[in-house]
Amino acid sequence: MSDLDPTTPPTQKRRAGRIVGLALLAGVCAGAFGVYVMETRSGNASVAACPAKDGLRQALDAASKGEVAALLTLDQPFDATQIAFKDGAGQMTSLGAMKGQSLLVNIWATWCVPCRAEMPALDELEREAGDESFAVVPINIDLGDVEKPKAFYTETKLTALPFFRDETMGVFNELKKAGVAFGLPVTLLVDAEGCARAAMNGAAHWSSPDALALVDVMKRADASPTG
Repeated sequence: MSDLDPTTPPTQKRRAGRIVGLALLAGVCAGAFGVYVMETRSGNASVAACPAKDGLRQALDAASKGEVAALLTLDQPFDATQIAFKDGAGQMTSLGAMKGQSLLVNIWATWCVPCRAEMPALDELEREAGDESFAVVPINIDLGDVEKPKAFYTETKLTALPFFRDETMGVFNELKKAGVAFGLPVTLLVDAEGCARAAMNGAAHWSSPDALALVDVMKRADASPTG
């Protein structure tokens, strides 16, 4: 039986259902993923709050449907610019270096089956929507040899996606500490100012029309003088 009153508006019921689903997901993922979290230490700084953008939040809520219905806007947006990782050449970089673009940041690992399944769609999303105003930022968190995730790119024919890596798992641990990440994959929508505005735990069909419409919301908001 639902905890919501029968007169609760449908949009509120939908959001409540999504929150319950995330809570259940957290319970499922915790046991399978905990060993990886406890064995590593974060190299990333603690996150700071960002100002709210009510118009963007409402637009993202409205676009979170169909294939991307599990996306949740954040009650407390946060500064993601200090999230640090390595680029394909092994040099340190951060989301702050990508300010000026809307970003879809995806945390993934080769041992995560849902992650592997959604990577081709992320590759297609970058091919279709990637430009000077938007980019997909996939951050691999495999422990150990970098050759394994690189080989996955080759085997899966991922040609549009850049390669980023955080073998310390600091990125995931900081998002977990912030109450954003429960397991893998986890995806953030980050605006052009470097503020994380929404998050999704679990896989999605990122090359679907629903996903493309969601990305368009971010692009248009960042192109607007008022955000």
